[in-house]
Formats: sequence, C-alpha cells, structure tokens
Amino acid sequence: MAYPGENRHKQSLYKALMLTMTMGFSLVQSRLCADVPDFRKGVQPILNEHCAECHGGVKKSSGFSVLSRERMLERADSGLPGLLPGNAKQSSLAQRIRDTDMDNRMPPEGHEPLSSDQIGVLMDWIDAGASWPQHWAFAPLRQVQIPSGKHPVDFLVQSALAKRGLAPSSPALPSTLLRRLSLDLTGLLPEPVVMKSFTGNPADIQLESLVDRLLASPHFGERWARHWLDEARYADSLGYEKDSVKEDAWQYRDWVVDAMNRDVPFDVFSQYQLAGDLMPEHWPEGLLATKLHLQTQFNLEGGIDAEEDRVKRVVDRVNMVGATWLGLTIGCAQCHDHPYDPISQEDFYTFYALFNNLDETGSFLHSKPGNAQALEKERAIMQGKMETILRKQIDDKNLNNEAVGHLVKLFQFDNRNKMTRHMLERRTEQRATFLFKRGDFLRPDLKRGAIEPGLPSLFAGAHVSNRLELASWLFTRDNPLTARVLVNKVWMHLMGRPLVDSVQNFGAQGTEASHPELLDWLAGWWMNEGQWSLKRLVRLMVLSETYRQSSLHRPELSEWDIGNRWFGRQNRFRHEAELIRDTSLQVAGLLSGRVGGPSAFPPMPQFLLKQSYTTYDRKSEGATRYRRGLYTFFRRTAMDPNLTVFDCPDASISTATRGRSNNALQAMATLNNEVFVEAAKGFAYRLLALDTELSDAQRMHEAFVMALMRPVDNHESALMLQMLKQAREWYGSHSEEALAMADLLQPEGITVQEHAAWTTVTRLILNLDEFLTRE
Repeated sequence: MAYPGENRHKQSLYKALMLTMTMGFSLVQSRLCADVPDFRKGVQPILNEHCAECHGGVKKSSGFSVLSRERMLERADSGLPGLLPGNAKQSSLAQRIRDTDMDNRMPPEGHEPLSSDQIGVLMDWIDAGASWPQHWAFAPLRQVQIPSGKHPVDFLVQSALAKRGLAPSSPALPSTLLRRLSLDLTGLLPEPVVMKSFTGNPADIQLESLVDRLLASPHFGERWARHWLDEARYADSLGYEKDSVKEDAWQYRDWVVDAMNRDVPFDVFSQYQLAGDLMPEHWPEGLLATKLHLQTQFNLEGGIDAEEDRVKRVVDRVNMVGATWLGLTIGCAQCHDHPYDPISQEDFYTFYALFNNLDETGSFLHSKPGNAQALEKERAIMQGKMETILRKQIDDKNLNNEAVGHLVKLFQFDNRNKMTRHMLERRTEQRATFLFKRGDFLRPDLKRGAIEPGLPSLFAGAHVSNRLELASWLFTRDNPLTARVLVNKVWMHLMGRPLVDSVQNFGAQGTEASHPELLDWLAGWWMNEGQWSLKRLVRLMVLSETYRQSSLHRPELSEWDIGNRWFGRQNRFRHEAELIRDTSLQVAGLLSGRVGGPSAFPPMPQFLLKQSYTTYDRKSEGATRYRRGLYTFFRRTAMDPNLTVFDCPDASISTATRGRSNNALQAMATLNNEVFVEAAKGFAYRLLALDTELSDAQRMHEAFVMALMRPVDNHESALMLQMLKQAREWYGSHSEEALAMADLLQPEGITVQEHAAWTTVTRLILNLDEFLTRE
C-alpha cells in the first residue's frame, strides 16, 4: 500500500537519477536537499499540534515522546523505537499515523487526523534521515556581512523588502520625527521652541545632536524604566486581599531610573538585580537592586501556609527570570516535563535551586538614624524568632497563624522604621531542593534526593552553581539567547512591533524572527561594539532610515504586508497609559519635572479605595499631584483607573508587551476624569496667558502647535472657531457652569466664561486620536 506522498517521493528519486546521468552528482545532492521537508516550518508544527498533547512533556503515553529526536529514537512500551531514520515504512510512528484501524490509528479517535499532505511530510522527513536541527534561538549567532557605507538596519530591512517586491516608505515629516523621537526616548512631547529649531534645519548632523540630547535627558531613564518595571512586575503593595503597602518599594524604581540614566551596561544592570547580594564590593547598590526579587506578591493573610507562599515566590522568580532574560516558559515544567521544549521537570528544580536560599531581610542602606544600632539589634532578634517558627511550621501546620503573625510584625517594623527590605543569600542551614511531585510542595521526591543548583540541561556544557554565576553566564558569548531576547524588546519599543512576535517565548511554540539576520547582527553588535549599552543600541536604531520612515499606510503594503511584518513603514500606535496622562499634563503646563522620590497619590474614586482590604485615603497636593505616571502609587488591588483603562498590566506576572485595546471607557476617561479635565483647564489657561493681542485664530494655531506639533489647517480652524463661538455663547448665559468649569486661577483680565469656553476647545484637542497616538 502506497502512503500519501510516496509517489511524490519516488518521482523525486527518479528525477534525481536522471540528473545524475546528465549533470553530475553535485546537482543531484542539491535537488534531493530541496525535497527534504523543513523541520522547523513543516515537521515540528505537526508534532506539536497533533502529537505533543499525549506524547510530549505533560504525558508520555505508551512511553513515546516527540520532544526531541533522541526521545523519538528510544524504545517505547512496545519495545520498538518511534522512528527509524531513513526507513519511514518500518518506523512505528509512520505505521500508526497511516493505520486504517481506528483502534490503532494516531492521533486516536476523537482527535483531528493528519491530512495526506501532513503524513507525506512526516514520511519524507523520516526517509531523509529525520534530521532535527538545533533550535534557531539556541544556535550560535550567524555572521552577517554588511556592505561598506550601509547602515546595517537599513540594509537588512530593505533587502527583505526587495525580495518581496516592496520598497521602504519615504521619511516622516521633520515635525513627526521629532515628536516620535521625543516620545520614544523620554516619554514627553518636545517643546515648541525645539520643534521650530529642528524642523527649520533637519540635517543629519542636527538629528544626531538631537538624539544625543534626548539620550542624555534625565527623562530617558524614566521612559525606559517603565518598560523594565513591567517585566519586573513592580508594585507599591504586596498583593492578595490584604495588599499591605511597601513603604520602601519606590527605592527600587528610582534605582532602575538612575541606572538607565547612567547607562549602566545591561550585563552589570542584570548582575546587580539577580545577585547583588553576592557582590559585596558593590554594596549598598547591589543590595538595593535585589529588590527585583521582592516584586513578587507576598501573602500576609491569616491562616495561610507560610512555606507554601515562600515556594510560590521562588517559583515566580524562576518564571520571571526565565521569561525576561532567556525568553523561555520555564514555568511550564514546574509540575511535569515541558509540553514542547526540551526542559524536564528536573531542569525546572535545578534552576529553582539557584533561588531557593534567597531570603528577605532589611537594612539601613542609605542614611542611618541615631538609634540605628539598637533598631538593627531589635530586628535581628525578631527575625531569629520568625525563622525558628517558620522552620517548625513546615512540619507543624498548627503554627501557621503564629508564623504569619511574625512575618507581619517584621514587615511592619521595617515600614515603621524606614528600613529598606532587600534580599540576601542564607549562609547557614541552607534549604535542600527537591523535585515536587506534580508541583505540590507537600510532596517532595525524597527518593530522588536533593537537586543541585544549575542550568536546564538544554544548555549543555554550561555550569553555574549560584545566582552570580548565572548572571555572568547570561551574557557570555557562548549564550546568544539573552542578547537575542533583549534586542528584540528594544526593537519592539522603537519600531512598534518585535522581530520575534512571541517576545517572552523563544521556544518551540514561539514564532520565528521576521528578519533573523537582522536579529543576529544586532545581538552580536550589542555584545561586542555596543558593550551592552542600552543608549548606544537605541541610538543605532533611531538613526536608521527604517526608524525614520513615515507611518502612513500605503496600498501595496496593505495588500501584501497587512501587519507591517517587513517594516515597509513605521508603526503607528496609541500611547501607553502613563504617557497619555503625562503628555496631557505637559501640554497644560502642569506636569512636574521632578525625577525620583516616593510615589505620588493622584485623585482616586472613593469606591475604588474602599474595595481594598486595607483602605488608604492619601491624596497628593501641589506639584506632587502632577508627577509623571511612572511615580503613581501602584496598589495591586486598587490600581489607578486611568492606568487600567489603557491596558497597564496589574503586576501579577512579568509583562513585556502591553495590550492596546480600543473601547468607549477610554474616551469617557479622557473626557471626564478629574486629571484630564484639570489638564484641559490648564491648557486653556496657558493659551489665554499668551499675548493678549492674539486673535482667536492665532491662539488656535498655538494650541495645535503645542499639542500636535503642527499648524492648524483652514478647515480645522473654521470648525474649532465655530465651536469656540458656541461655547462662549453658552457659558455667557450659564455663569455657574462656567465657574465650575474654570475653577483654577484665571489669567489676568480673563473672565471665567472665556476660560470655560477655551477649556471646551482644549478638551477636544486633548482627545483627538492624533494627540493620543505615536505616529
């Protein structure tokens, strides 16, 4: 019986013989290679989609697994190997997928059977030797040659476009480029005076100077810290129902901002956070940076099992590190082998062991009070009692409440005395790490024995025994994965979409890079010439023609590249939540430029505050009220609705890519929320405070330049002036409403009615799609 695809295979061999007789062996070899199915694109998707559910890491039914070539070559429960390379007909895998008996056919009844084409692909693959190439993300960086005088980004992007018969877009308008650069690098709009200077002479040398000024701005650190804090799952509270406030959390946020501004090389930046406590020569900065590990949720509710919660925090750290630096879903192997990647459950706990002896503690890392020594002694006594109870509680669950009580007292002691909580590796009585059966911390596999710390086995040849060695290995030349993962995220923030769409999953279920040569060139450049400098990497990208393209849609691109995967134009997207608030307040002249410091408390609805278990009613006043969104107090159970409505993540897990929804609540917020109404009032005040001799049309022009970085056109001006006229008439006969709308200080000589009328105009401008969008 011929299998589907067999005739095609025979025809290929026949053609090869003909080629042998006429053109020689070398051509035959290339012809045969052309008929071998591409493993990554053709074979692996079939195995993952149709086989891995029962024969993957979760289950290994009948003793057969499709996770690797080695496992498929092993003998299954039947005593036969799953495949015989070079002999598809005799391979049990091939026999089962072709079997007509429903009791024997795979996939079994109730599952979608393989199509004849899919069977043909697997048969051809086995006959060709069943090659299983190294996964692209783990392979060494490829060497890419760039012609002299070409910008590497432009050469590789434009080459990919040309292969598809496409061309790049024309450059963006100077005003658009200036706005884009300022938003991407600082999260703020450029001042009109800068715009006038730049757009008057947008030469390359001036562009480089502009980029360098933006990179040197203290607001650069604020902008790029926000990206990192999403992945660090930063919050000002512990989470869960009690959600206690961490009075010192902001110190870690400020450290990230400062490190970004100082352009601390990313390998050092990572070492501080992953293992600063193991770098005594870098204290106290290293200790402060370990607060990364304190961004996990921490349950202080009565009745919980303290050891179970500690295990959850360690698991969370493992998952975050795996996703953030390695782009791997290591957490999928907590309870069983990974369903798709060659990461066993033992690999998970090998990695887990690196973090299993990391403990929370508190110190005076900055200024010390006069009684610091007495407080440190008192704290040491409290911690000793707590650790004694925690050890007993592991075996005696009647001590659960007492253990949690000690944890609460110590946490409150640190808050009350302004101590900084950080992490520290325990030196004595270290915990042994065991594999938990089905991920249950109450079922350690004692027979298997303790597991030593290290890396997953897929990184064969690499050996680490602690977090500092891990932090160093992540940035070695032998590990290209970290550079690929991090470069991909920087590209995403600047270009609007990543090169690898599955930003935190570079494994078998992830997507391949749209431009693999570009990804590898950037990763290699950052490792070597770039020396892990974030600012140098950003500079390289934004000075490319690819970055500077217009974002306008083009018919040919819309037809052939709907998602702009080939970057034939720039991407246009809505601002993040914090930027929408920041730019609104900036145009209003209200935004505080202060960098760093404790979190601010903008206005919050009372009903939202009351839903938190431990309510708080703080409200910042004065300039603090108008600090940047980065500094907004972030309570996990009562987030600022201005953040949540615009898709700010909730800090429960590491998040590299924010969603961008589009819903009516967003328009309701920017039209009616207290912050945005105040911004509209402030914007109107700023316009009215200009030269009193300006006409309405001239003032309208200034409004558009301030908010949109461009002049108003005649049609827009006519519409807006008509709206202003109607608003004046209405507020002229509604004095109480005018007073309510214009309750801020009035510019000298301006009535509340005039202020209210212009607030109507500015409110509309701040709600234009163009204002809320990065072009």
